[in-house]
Amino acid sequence: MQTKFFDQDCHLCTRLSDFLDAVKQQYSHYHARPVAPFGDANARFLVVGLAPGMHGANATGRPFTGDYAGLLLYQALYEFGFGNRPVSESLEDGLVLNNCRITNAVKCLPPQNKPIGAEINLCNRFLAVELNALPSGAVVLALGRVAHQAVLKAYQLKQSAAVFAHNAVHELPEGRYLVDSYHSSRYNVQTNRLNKAMFDEVFVTIEGLLANTKA
Repeated sequence: MQTKFFDQDCHLCTRLSDFLDAVKQQYSHYHARPVAPFGDANARFLVVGLAPGMHGANATGRPFTGDYAGLLLYQALYEFGFGNRPVSESLEDGLVLNNCRITNAVKCLPPQNKPIGAEINLCNRFLAVELNALPSGAVVLALGRVAHQAVLKAYQLKQSAAVFAHNAVHELPEGRYLVDSYHSSRYNVQTNRLNKAMFDEVFVTIEGLLANTKA
Protein backbone atom coordinates (compact mmCIF):
# COMPACT_ATOMS: atom_id res chain seq x y z
CA MET A 1 0.00 0.00 0.00
CA GLN A 2 1.29 3.45 -0.91
CA THR A 3 2.45 5.56 2.04
CA LYS A 4 0.49 8.72 2.79
CA PHE A 5 2.29 11.75 4.15
CA PHE A 6 0.22 11.55 7.34
CA ASP A 7 -1.70 8.81 9.13
CA GLN A 8 -3.83 9.86 12.10
CA ASP A 9 -4.16 6.22 13.16
CA CYS A 10 -0.49 5.25 12.87
CA HIS A 11 0.77 2.79 15.51
CA LEU A 12 4.09 1.85 13.91
CA CYS A 13 6.08 2.86 16.99
CA THR A 14 4.86 0.79 19.93
CA ARG A 15 6.67 2.89 22.53
CA LEU A 16 5.14 6.12 21.23
CA SER A 17 1.68 4.62 20.78
CA ASP A 18 1.67 3.28 24.34
CA PHE A 19 2.98 6.57 25.66
CA LEU A 20 0.21 8.53 23.92
CA ASP A 21 -2.39 6.20 25.41
CA ALA A 22 -0.99 6.88 28.87
CA VAL A 23 -0.90 10.64 28.26
CA LYS A 24 -4.53 10.59 27.08
CA GLN A 25 -5.56 8.90 30.32
CA GLN A 26 -3.82 11.60 32.34
CA TYR A 27 -4.91 14.52 30.13
CA SER A 28 -8.22 13.49 28.59
CA HIS A 29 -8.70 16.86 26.85
CA TYR A 30 -5.35 16.65 25.04
CA HIS A 31 -5.06 15.70 21.36
CA ALA A 32 -2.54 12.96 22.30
CA ARG A 33 -2.42 11.42 18.82
CA PRO A 34 -0.15 11.90 15.81
CA VAL A 35 -0.07 15.61 14.96
CA ALA A 36 -0.95 16.49 11.37
CA PRO A 37 1.05 18.97 9.29
CA PHE A 38 -0.48 22.44 9.33
CA GLY A 39 -0.73 25.08 6.63
CA ASP A 40 -0.99 25.56 2.88
CA ALA A 41 -1.33 22.25 1.02
CA ASN A 42 0.36 23.80 -2.03
CA ALA A 43 3.13 25.59 -0.14
CA ARG A 44 6.60 26.18 -1.57
CA PHE A 45 7.98 26.63 1.95
CA LEU A 46 7.99 23.73 4.44
CA VAL A 47 9.13 24.03 8.06
CA VAL A 48 10.32 20.78 9.63
CA GLY A 49 10.54 20.49 13.41
CA LEU A 50 11.51 17.55 15.59
CA ALA A 51 8.36 16.28 17.34
CA PRO A 52 5.27 17.54 19.19
CA GLY A 53 5.81 18.94 22.69
CA MET A 54 3.91 17.50 25.64
CA HIS A 55 1.88 20.61 26.50
CA GLY A 56 2.16 22.18 23.05
CA ALA A 57 1.29 20.39 19.81
CA ASN A 58 0.46 17.18 21.68
CA ALA A 59 -2.19 19.12 23.59
CA THR A 60 -3.52 21.37 20.83
CA GLY A 61 -3.15 19.17 17.75
CA ARG A 62 -1.22 21.83 15.77
CA PRO A 63 2.58 21.91 15.32
CA PHE A 64 4.41 24.44 17.51
CA THR A 65 1.18 25.61 19.14
CA GLY A 66 0.75 26.11 22.86
CA ASP A 67 4.42 25.92 23.81
CA TYR A 68 7.43 28.22 23.91
CA ALA A 69 9.03 26.88 20.71
CA GLY A 70 6.22 28.31 18.61
CA LEU A 71 6.54 31.91 19.82
CA LEU A 72 9.50 32.89 17.67
CA LEU A 73 8.39 30.74 14.74
CA TYR A 74 4.87 32.08 14.33
CA GLN A 75 6.02 35.66 14.91
CA ALA A 76 8.54 35.30 12.08
CA LEU A 77 5.99 33.66 9.80
CA TYR A 78 3.66 36.60 10.39
CA GLU A 79 6.33 39.28 9.90
CA PHE A 80 7.54 37.71 6.65
CA GLY A 81 4.05 37.36 5.20
CA PHE A 82 3.45 33.64 5.68
CA GLY A 83 0.79 33.94 8.38
CA ASN A 84 -2.20 36.18 9.09
CA ARG A 85 -1.52 36.51 12.84
CA PRO A 86 1.66 36.45 14.97
CA VAL A 87 0.50 33.94 17.57
CA SER A 88 -0.75 30.36 17.30
CA GLU A 89 -3.02 29.41 20.20
CA SER A 90 -5.45 26.68 19.15
CA LEU A 91 -7.10 25.00 16.19
CA GLU A 92 -9.94 27.53 16.47
CA ASP A 93 -7.88 30.76 16.56
CA GLY A 94 -8.34 31.65 12.87
CA LEU A 95 -4.65 31.35 11.98
CA VAL A 96 -4.03 30.75 8.28
CA LEU A 97 -0.64 30.13 6.68
CA ASN A 98 0.06 31.29 3.14
CA ASN A 99 2.61 29.43 0.97
CA CYS A 100 3.90 27.72 4.12
CA ARG A 101 3.28 24.41 5.88
CA ILE A 102 4.70 23.11 9.16
CA THR A 103 5.43 19.46 9.87
CA ASN A 104 7.58 17.35 12.19
CA ALA A 105 10.19 14.66 11.61
CA VAL A 106 8.32 12.57 14.20
CA LYS A 107 4.57 13.06 14.32
CA CYS A 108 3.98 11.72 17.86
CA LEU A 109 5.02 13.00 21.26
CA PRO A 110 8.06 11.03 22.51
CA PRO A 111 8.84 10.44 26.18
CA GLN A 112 11.05 13.25 27.56
CA ASN A 113 10.69 14.94 24.14
CA LYS A 114 13.38 12.61 22.76
CA PRO A 115 12.49 10.17 19.98
CA ILE A 116 14.87 7.26 19.52
CA GLY A 117 16.55 6.49 16.19
CA ALA A 118 14.18 3.69 15.27
CA GLU A 119 11.18 6.01 15.71
CA ILE A 120 12.75 8.72 13.59
CA ASN A 121 13.46 6.13 10.91
CA LEU A 122 9.95 4.64 10.95
CA CYS A 123 8.30 8.07 10.72
CA ASN A 124 10.68 9.14 7.95
CA ARG A 125 8.49 7.43 5.34
CA PHE A 126 5.78 10.04 5.94
CA LEU A 127 8.25 12.94 5.77
CA ALA A 128 9.68 11.53 2.52
CA VAL A 129 6.28 11.57 0.82
CA GLU A 130 5.65 15.13 1.97
CA LEU A 131 9.07 16.36 0.86
CA ASN A 132 8.94 14.68 -2.53
CA ALA A 133 5.55 16.27 -3.22
CA LEU A 134 7.03 19.76 -2.94
CA PRO A 135 7.36 21.69 -6.20
CA SER A 136 10.67 22.53 -7.80
CA GLY A 137 12.24 25.56 -6.16
CA ALA A 138 10.63 24.83 -2.79
CA VAL A 139 12.51 25.67 0.40
CA VAL A 140 12.67 23.41 3.45
CA LEU A 141 13.58 24.93 6.82
CA ALA A 142 15.02 22.40 9.28
CA LEU A 143 14.71 23.50 12.89
CA GLY A 144 17.59 21.73 14.58
CA ARG A 145 20.08 19.03 13.68
CA VAL A 146 17.67 16.09 14.01
CA ALA A 147 15.20 17.66 11.58
CA HIS A 148 18.11 18.40 9.22
CA GLN A 149 19.23 14.77 9.35
CA ALA A 150 15.67 13.54 8.84
CA VAL A 151 15.31 15.63 5.68
CA LEU A 152 18.54 14.22 4.25
CA LYS A 153 17.42 10.69 5.07
CA ALA A 154 14.04 11.27 3.43
CA TYR A 155 15.84 12.25 0.23
CA GLN A 156 18.21 9.26 0.59
CA LEU A 157 21.20 11.58 0.85
CA LYS A 158 24.29 10.85 2.92
CA GLN A 159 24.57 12.83 6.13
CA SER A 160 27.97 14.02 4.93
CA ALA A 161 26.32 15.61 1.89
CA ALA A 162 25.18 18.61 3.93
CA VAL A 163 26.62 19.65 7.29
CA PHE A 164 24.21 21.32 9.70
CA ALA A 165 24.98 24.98 10.44
CA HIS A 166 22.75 27.88 11.36
CA ASN A 167 21.54 29.75 8.25
CA ALA A 168 23.36 27.35 5.94
CA VAL A 169 21.81 26.60 2.54
CA HIS A 170 22.03 23.16 0.89
CA GLU A 171 20.78 21.97 -2.47
CA LEU A 172 18.18 19.20 -2.55
CA PRO A 173 16.83 17.11 -5.46
CA GLU A 174 14.47 18.66 -8.02
CA GLY A 175 15.80 22.18 -7.51
CA ARG A 176 14.71 22.42 -3.88
CA TYR A 177 16.72 23.92 -1.02
CA LEU A 178 17.33 23.05 2.61
CA VAL A 179 17.98 25.90 5.05
CA ASP A 180 19.12 25.19 8.60
CA SER A 181 18.32 27.00 11.83
CA TYR A 182 18.89 26.32 15.47
CA HIS A 183 15.63 25.09 16.98
CA SER A 184 13.38 27.78 18.46
CA SER A 185 13.26 25.94 21.80
CA ARG A 186 13.06 27.68 25.15
CA TYR A 187 16.60 26.54 25.98
CA ASN A 188 18.13 27.92 22.77
CA VAL A 189 16.33 31.25 23.07
CA GLN A 190 16.97 31.76 26.79
CA THR A 191 20.67 30.92 26.40
CA ASN A 192 20.83 33.26 23.38
CA ARG A 193 22.03 30.50 21.09
CA LEU A 194 19.15 31.70 18.93
CA ASN A 195 17.69 35.20 19.06
CA LYS A 196 15.18 37.09 16.95
CA ALA A 197 17.82 38.78 14.80
CA MET A 198 19.43 35.44 13.98
CA PHE A 199 16.06 33.88 13.17
CA ASP A 200 15.11 36.85 10.99
CA GLU A 201 18.34 36.35 9.03
CA VAL A 202 17.23 32.80 8.26
CA PHE A 203 13.91 34.09 6.97
CA VAL A 204 15.65 36.69 4.81
CA THR A 205 17.63 33.81 3.27
CA ILE A 206 14.43 31.84 2.67
CA GLU A 207 12.69 34.89 1.21
CA GLY A 208 15.53 35.32 -1.26
CA LEU A 209 15.54 31.69 -2.32
CA LEU A 210 11.79 31.68 -2.90
CA ALA A 211 12.00 34.92 -4.91
CA ASN A 212 14.82 33.58 -7.09
CA THR A 213 12.97 30.35 -7.89
CA LYS A 214 9.50 31.82 -8.33
CA ALA A 215 7.54 30.01 -11.01
